[in-house]
Amino acid sequence: MIALDSAQIRNVLVRATNWIGDAVMHTPALGAIRETFPAARITVLATPLVGELLELHDFVDEVLIYDRKGAHAGLPGKLRLAALLAARRYDLAILLPNAFDAALVAWLARIPRRMGNASDGRALLLTHPVPYRKGAADCHQSENYLRMLSHHGILGAGTNLLLRTGAAEDAEMAQTLGRGGIAPGDFLLGINPGATFGSAKRWYPDRFAEVAGVLCAEWGARLVITGGPAETAMALRIEQALGGECCNLAGKTSVRQLMALIKRCNFFITNDSGPMHIAAAFRVPLVAVFGSTDHRTTYPYAARATVVRRETDCAPCLKRECPTDHRCMGRVSVEDVLDAARKLKDQETI
Repeated sequence: MIALDSAQIRNVLVRATNWIGDAVMHTPALGAIRETFPAARITVLATPLVGELLELHDFVDEVLIYDRKGAHAGLPGKLRLAALLAARRYDLAILLPNAFDAALVAWLARIPRRMGNASDGRALLLTHPVPYRKGAADCHQSENYLRMLSHHGILGAGTNLLLRTGAAEDAEMAQTLGRGGIAPGDFLLGINPGATFGSAKRWYPDRFAEVAGVLCAEWGARLVITGGPAETAMALRIEQALGGECCNLAGKTSVRQLMALIKRCNFFITNDSGPMHIAAAFRVPLVAVFGSTDHRTTYPYAARATVVRRETDCAPCLKRECPTDHRCMGRVSVEDVLDAARKLKDQETI
């Protein structure tokens, strides 16, 4: 094993995770890397969507795109990527995902120090392996990333999630909302009925619509619906159920625009999803409905957040699609979510 001497490490490559939610959760780890190597150049290698997420980030000097479905697909693509990284002469590669290919590319690029979890058959490709605790549920995933880094002395004082948008992005979103009839001073309730991983994570559109209608009436709020291109149908169902009394931006925002939109919200109601973690990073008060996923490790990592769930004998199953009756979500009622939202909002006004 090669010791980590911060004086010798001037050029760091961080392989980011592939999912937006996971990438938000590892932003405290980026802070620890920056704090440990304050003079180093930090480059993040990320998929296109995660690359967008980490633009303008405080702890990142450069984002390189890992195009795993295009230029970097297959073995020829991995060799092409490794050659690119080798030419940049990184001193240290920190591999946040557990994928074998992450270690293989760093090894092929001859990066002299390669750190990551010793999982997925890749221990021999790492110079700084970290013992892997599969299925550990004793701490949040953000803390697990920090724990991995601390094994080799990479430490940071901060543990908060962190994202940034620019003033121009915020102004553009204000204009977009203005065209939807939402003024800068309006109380904005956001709802996110989708979840990219699969339908098992999704509460029901009709229940989202009912919650939104009740809270908008009670709070004098305006409503915005968020979602990706695959979630436009369910967003349209909600819009129709509310008689069009909302601004439906599902499928109409880039990652950067979605960040600015969620940042603008005064309150957010969501499934366990990437947008949930974005809201947590921007300190937006939020209620998150959990079912098939493990709330112990991926709950919204913020002080002003509440998880709503019901105990069932089969959850968390971590499946994309429910093989039975979706009882984990079916047992979460409209009143459960309304009660959680009211209580959290009341805390905000104390």
